[in-house]
Amino acid sequence: MPLTDDVINRLRGMIQSGELLPGARLPPEHQLALQMGVSRSGVREAVKVLASARVLDVRRGDGTYVTSLTSHLLLEGVGFAFELLQGESLLEVMEVRRLLEPASTAMAALRMSAEQLAEVASVMDRMQAHAGDPEELLRLDITFHRLVVAAAGNATLATLVDGLSGRTARARVWRGIVMGNVAQATINEHQAILSALESRDQLLAQAAALVHVNTSESWLRKILNDHDAALVDAPLPPRRKPGQPAPAATATATA
Repeated sequence: MPLTDDVINRLRGMIQSGELLPGARLPPEHQLALQMGVSRSGVREAVKVLASARVLDVRRGDGTYVTSLTSHLLLEGVGFAFELLQGESLLEVMEVRRLLEPASTAMAALRMSAEQLAEVASVMDRMQAHAGDPEELLRLDITFHRLVVAAAGNATLATLVDGLSGRTARARVWRGIVMGNVAQATINEHQAILSALESRDQLLAQAAALVHVNTSESWLRKILNDHDAALVDAPLPPRRKPGQPAPAATATATA
């Protein structure tokens, strides 16, 4: 085993055993090196890796600390990794999203407060008002789902779903919506989710979210099968002016 990996595993062991608790300060570098029987450079490299993973927090001039180790902190890198996936790997992410997002929406139907529900309804109103603005719809789409998943009351689940549904992935699907002239149909799917949440109907909320994710996955699968990389990575079309005709339809799925 490479030296750095060995030091990483030993530091992780100290954290898992409770020897180093969240917020605890690590011993100085030279002391750790002596304690582990390794060079200071080995400790330094291991600390860099664990800092990148948000396990450790290096504070210049102060020391190195164990982070809070919350799920949001430790899993936030997942979203960054998902943003870089392409092709079939991206479709696999959509399949995972299909498993998690409907379940989290069902949980939200039972757990969300009246205030949280009102906030989602406000976002829905803004989506209806900005039906011709792709960039604003994308922003509101992300906000809508982030609020719903957060209302499920499970921080780990919220972090995972948020990572799966990052801006890049949603932007790709929204390009298809705009190019296919089906923005209103997609807005209607959001309304169906909201209506189920308002009725506190867990099964209906799960079904509405499943329909929504399935149509996203179907559209993405279509363009990837067509090898239409130009469409996937092209900028979102600009907002149409009132009275301006919509572009010719090139996709039939919503997102």
